[in-house]
Amino acid sequence: MNWLQVAQGQAPLIIAIPHAGTNLQDVAGQFVSSWLARHDTDWWIDELYAFAAELGATILRTNVSRSVIDVNRDPSGASLYPGQATTGLCPVTTFDGKPLYRLAEPSEGEIARRRAAWFDPYHARLEAEITRLRGIHSRVVLYDAHSIRSRIPRLFASELPQFNIGTNNGVTCDQALSTAIVDICHARGQSFVLNGRFKGGWTTRNYGRPAAGIHAVQMELAIRGYLDEASSIDETNWPPRFDPDRASPLQLILSDILKACLAFAIH
Repeated sequence: MNWLQVAQGQAPLIIAIPHAGTNLQDVAGQFVSSWLARHDTDWWIDELYAFAAELGATILRTNVSRSVIDVNRDPSGASLYPGQATTGLCPVTTFDGKPLYRLAEPSEGEIARRRAAWFDPYHARLEAEITRLRGIHSRVVLYDAHSIRSRIPRLFASELPQFNIGTNNGVTCDQALSTAIVDICHARGQSFVLNGRFKGGWTTRNYGRPAAGIHAVQMELAIRGYLDEASSIDETNWPPRFDPDRASPLQLILSDILKACLAFAIH
C-alpha cells in the first residue's frame, strides 16, 4: 500500500499521523479545487515528528487527504462532538464551512468504497502494530499527532492554546500520563488545555484501553507553534513552507513529551 507509510520501532510508543496526507486519489476531479480540498491538512506533521524514529517509536501515516476520507472519524458516521460544528467521515465542507464538492456529495455507496479502500486498511495496520508492541511491552502509548489553525471561528471561540491534549475526559489513558504531559507544557511556559475543545478523535477513543495496557492520547497543536500563520489565508500563502529552524523550539518540547510517554510506558 503505497499510500500508507509505516516505520516500525521497538519502543512502546506509536505515533499515528492521520491528517498529513495530500493525495486526493481518484476523486480529485470532484472537488471545487485541489487547494480547497487540501486546506485543512495537518501541514508537515510528519516532518515535525520525524525525530520520533530516533526514540524507537513506530510512526504510521497515511498520505490520503482527510477530504477523501478521514481516518480519525467514527466509521458509523456518528459525530464525535454532538452539538458542535465538525467534519465527518467523508467531509463535505472545510472547517470554515465552505463546500468541498462541485456537484454531488459522496453517496452512501461511495463512502463505503472509500472506507474499504483506505479507512479499514489504515486501522487494520494500526491494530497490528499495537498488538505487536503489546507482545513486547506491558504498556504501549498511542500518540495521535495533529495540528490545526489557531483561529477557526466556526469550530471554536478565540485562539486555541498551543497544546490541546485529549484523553476523552480521562478515559483513554492513565492520569499519570496526561499529568506528565501537562507538567511539561506548564514547565516550559506553554499555553495548554486538557480535554478542552479537542478531547480525542476516533483513534484515541477507539484504542485507548488503559486496563489492557493501551494508553491513547491525542495532541492537537496550534499550527502557529511551528509555521508562520497568516491572519488571512489564501492560495498565495497557504501552506507555509516547513522551516526546520522555525520548528526546532517546538520540537524540543515535543521531544520531552514523547520521552515522558516512553518513561510512563516502561515504568
